[in-house]
Amino acid sequence: MNVAETHRAVNAVWRIESARIIGALARMVRDVGVAEELAQDALVAALEQWPREGIPENPGAWLTATAKRRAIDLLRKRTLHANKEGEIGRELDARHAIAAADFAEAVDAALDDEVGDDLLRLVFTACHPVLSPEARVALTLRLLGGLTTDEIARSFLVPEATIAQRIVRAKRTLAAARVPFEAPRAHELAARLASVLEVIYLVFNEGYSATAGEDWMRPALCDEALRLGRILAELVAEEPEVHGLVALMEIQASRAAARIDANGEPVLLLEQNRARWDQLLIRRGLAALERAEKLGGTLGPYALQAAIAACHARARSAAQTDWTRIAALYEALAQLAPSPIVELNRAVALSMAFGPAVGLELVDALRSEPQLQGYHLLPSVRGDLLAKLGRKGEAREEFKRAAELTRNARERKLLLMRALACSSGPASAG
Repeated sequence: MNVAETHRAVNAVWRIESARIIGALARMVRDVGVAEELAQDALVAALEQWPREGIPENPGAWLTATAKRRAIDLLRKRTLHANKEGEIGRELDARHAIAAADFAEAVDAALDDEVGDDLLRLVFTACHPVLSPEARVALTLRLLGGLTTDEIARSFLVPEATIAQRIVRAKRTLAAARVPFEAPRAHELAARLASVLEVIYLVFNEGYSATAGEDWMRPALCDEALRLGRILAELVAEEPEVHGLVALMEIQASRAAARIDANGEPVLLLEQNRARWDQLLIRRGLAALERAEKLGGTLGPYALQAAIAACHARARSAAQTDWTRIAALYEALAQLAPSPIVELNRAVALSMAFGPAVGLELVDALRSEPQLQGYHLLPSVRGDLLAKLGRKGEAREEFKRAAELTRNARERKLLLMRALACSSGPASAG
């Protein structure tokens, strides 16, 4: 295996193992920033040694053991209190007594005992509310996704230096606030879990409908959010909203292949070829939704959105969609988590269930909402409803306004085409 192939293998192992290693180190050193630096040192050592010595039989154990040695050395340098020195001394004696390969295997086995707890602590630390949403997203992708700063920057179309600063500031903020490396206590769990779910869904949404750039979707971000969601669902299996979020993402991700045509242009939901929807992801999503429902209690915002997505997934054609149920689910969502954006989505559902005039009445009531000023989907939805009512001139102006507001090139092109359609012929359904 040449150097390039070895480096690819190192990076693949790192993507799989990094979160577990960082979590285990953070438990030792009680500082996420320091833990990541130690893990990065182990990665650098692998990049240097594996091309010369070959890939170890258990590469994950090798990285873990190497990183833990560095953590032990760091703890020694800090001259911790006597009992910690005693623990370190015993570990060092054990290290000398065991052959290198056996040591790596022993360390790996020991860390596996708390791997679930370590990952859970790492998730809640990276998504701590003391950090801004942008910082939480960057730190989560870095620590739990194993993405490089450059990969995160390219995913969000921002300069690499911007992401680097966010990550550095996030670590400093956590250290300055003395955020403990631990899962939240029972009375804190709901608020802290909401922060974690928000971060994962922000990552997913940016992949599902890119806010800017040339691409309609960025599948790698959807995949990463799904991976994180699935991990979290196993770590906190008794929390229905976690399963609700996983269900929502699985079902939405099932449409990915049908959301763009052969030229990469967007295809709207009602115009998609449902034969291209991924049935495995739909089954996984419906199973996750059932799991959330069986845990009991009132469905939360993510589970309600998953139930809405399930209505689309169960319909064999756009015409068979149960829009009355979708409208009722949006009504429940609006009561539980009221927002102008939820109301805008409810307006679409009402228009499909009871006619465009009903939807337009609600949309017009939303035009003065501060949160929707500059939100391109407001004029886009209004344009669609006006077109269905035969008010083509007004619809054309709304589509043009929406095109001016969006920062996504593919979406802008679609909206301008819809504006043009209002000038030359019947508008297509949205």
